[in-house]
Amino acid sequence: MSYLKKDIIPPSAGSRWQRIWCGFLGDKLATLALAVFIFYCIIALFAPLLAPYNINSLNFMDLNNAEIAPSWISGDPRFLLGTDAQGRDLLSVILYGTRLSLTIGICAVLIQATLGICIGLTAGYLGGRVDNFLMRCADVQLSFPTMMVAIVFLAIFQALFGIELYQQLAMLMLILVIGLAEWPIFARTVRASVLAEKQKEYVDAARIMGISTKRIMFKHILPNTLSPVLIIFTVQIASAIATEAALSFLGLGMPSSDPSLGSLISAGFSYMFSGSWWICILPSIALIVLILVMNLLGDWLRGYLNPRTYRD
Repeated sequence: MSYLKKDIIPPSAGSRWQRIWCGFLGDKLATLALAVFIFYCIIALFAPLLAPYNINSLNFMDLNNAEIAPSWISGDPRFLLGTDAQGRDLLSVILYGTRLSLTIGICAVLIQATLGICIGLTAGYLGGRVDNFLMRCADVQLSFPTMMVAIVFLAIFQALFGIELYQQLAMLMLILVIGLAEWPIFARTVRASVLAEKQKEYVDAARIMGISTKRIMFKHILPNTLSPVLIIFTVQIASAIATEAALSFLGLGMPSSDPSLGSLISAGFSYMFSGSWWICILPSIALIVLILVMNLLGDWLRGYLNPRTYRD
């Protein structure tokens, strides 16, 4: 019986994450990408403290200060990155916009991961008709592009309930639409890992000991399928942020009164060729760098955890 208990968890499961972390610290590009991402998270978390101006203040929007160039061009020390067409300090709205974009991206991917992991575990472990039904549902979901689903759903919501209600619920709606649209990516990956894991000896030992199916799935199999999930999670955050930015650019995202990076780019695009290029370019740079570092982290994880190069 002690032998069976020892085999419940594979010997390499505990040290796998330590090896990933050590390998991560040995790659300068991956370390730099993580440092930049942590920087984004810090400025997003502490945006109310770091922003020069409170965007919720009644005096924040002043048309007399509209389209002032960044301080290194205009020499106005009040606005380091200049102001937008509404007279808002661009640095302040970029900090708050980063906060909103990251919140939407992370929350949406958490929904994707929760649904996908549960469905993938169930399909892979139980198999049979349950597996066929859940995977056909995933196939149907994947046949519709995320952007198309989001555009149709959000446009219908605005038509039925009005733009005013939509603007109040914009953040929640974006999180739900993006989150519910791409769960099959996680489900398929987890299912494939579960199909391989459930044939191993430690799962047979758990069954012999009378451990419940739910405990076997979530306690023993799931921890050994999280490596590919971590890769997808990282890349999907970047994808969700880009999707939100695209929807905001199309007018289906966050309202101008509560802007994300995407809505800032959309609002500033019309001023690109009128001389006020910073209104669009600076939020674009912030968004591009954020998406780039997330993709770099995902690419490094994909390469490091590749079965051809990674060994337990």
